[in-house]
Amino acid sequence: MAERTIGVESRTVRLQEPSSEWQSMFASEQRILGAELGNHVLDIQHVGSTALGRIVAKPIIDIGIAVSRYEDARICIDPMKKLGYEYRGEAGISRRHYFVKGQPRTHHVHMVETDSDAWISLVAFRDYLMTHLLVEARYENLKKELALRYANEREKYQSAKEPFVKAIIAMAIADRGK
Repeated sequence: MAERTIGVESRTVRLQEPSSEWQSMFASEQRILGAELGNHVLDIQHVGSTALGRIVAKPIIDIGIAVSRYEDARICIDPMKKLGYEYRGEAGISRRHYFVKGQPRTHHVHMVETDSDAWISLVAFRDYLMTHLLVEARYENLKKELALRYANEREKYQSAKEPFVKAIIAMAIADRGK
């Protein structure tokens, strides 16, 4: 039986080798989201490790959606629910509308203001890793190590990655300012 190309059970960490299907899955979801949300959003981008296409990742499509104002984006909650997304509120990040989809989990959507630190971080992190292959390789090694240690503790896995991710975001933002 072939390994699934998308989806991870709740609270677990399962990394998978990159799949060319992740890009097409994002493109399909981007079209659906764009058609449903229309003029309420400014941008829809593939973020997270599945967007990189070269390193192991939890096979969950992370999607960043940029909006002009957090408060106005509430209008998107019901349409997202109609598309099968579960609304999770801010989920620990101020002024973020967070949505999840699938059982097992297949998609995460981070809906944030286009000029927010959250949006800048999502895009800068992805872009930095795409252009700094040695840093991307270090990130992949860290993910593998932490996935072994925290296979059934996704929160601990995420927390353990956080210092590395924050350092990369800081470098990425500094790099953009040059």
